[in-house]
Amino acid sequence: MGPLITQGIISPEWNPMIAFIIGIGFGFALEQAGFSSSRKMIGIFYGYDMIVVRMFLTAVLTSAIGLLFFNYLGWVDYDLLYVNPTFIWSAIIGGLFVGLGIIMSGFCPGTSFSALSIGKIDAMAFVGGIALGVFFYAETFELLFEKLFKAGNLGNIRIYDTLGISPGLFMFLFIIFGIGLFWFTIFIKKKFSARNLKY
Repeated sequence: MGPLITQGIISPEWNPMIAFIIGIGFGFALEQAGFSSSRKMIGIFYGYDMIVVRMFLTAVLTSAIGLLFFNYLGWVDYDLLYVNPTFIWSAIIGGLFVGLGIIMSGFCPGTSFSALSIGKIDAMAFVGGIALGVFFYAETFELLFEKLFKAGNLGNIRIYDTLGISPGLFMFLFIIFGIGLFWFTIFIKKKFSARNLKY
């Protein structure tokens, strides 16, 4: 888990327990932040609530900057980090379906389980739909989805390698992008708040 196992500080047997504790903590944080309400997620698409975008952007920036400094300190080796291979077409089509599901339900997979934990009926329906979808996908993968899944295989690519720049320069540009996106979410929220949209 992180640099703790690779540095020999803890044994690999602790992986499941640490993942369980982090998962419980993440779910608790989501619920405490109000993300168990489908109106939070829907607010992104209607422009009246941008807290989800800000929270996840903050999490991504914190993690990315942390990894960059851990790499410089020798605690994490970038070359040893596993990067999932990029299958461009399945990523695009899958992203469209996930986005459509979020718009229709007001949940993403993480927030749906957070809402399920406090007994929300709409979250039960959403999680049930996830279970059915996973079952259908697994049972028909070779017949229907395998060619699409493997189409456009770009390998284990990283954005900064593709752009031909250093990780540090990419992080600097990403921070600027993050600041700009924060400003944009404030602008959007002010614009839609003027219409007196309530949630």
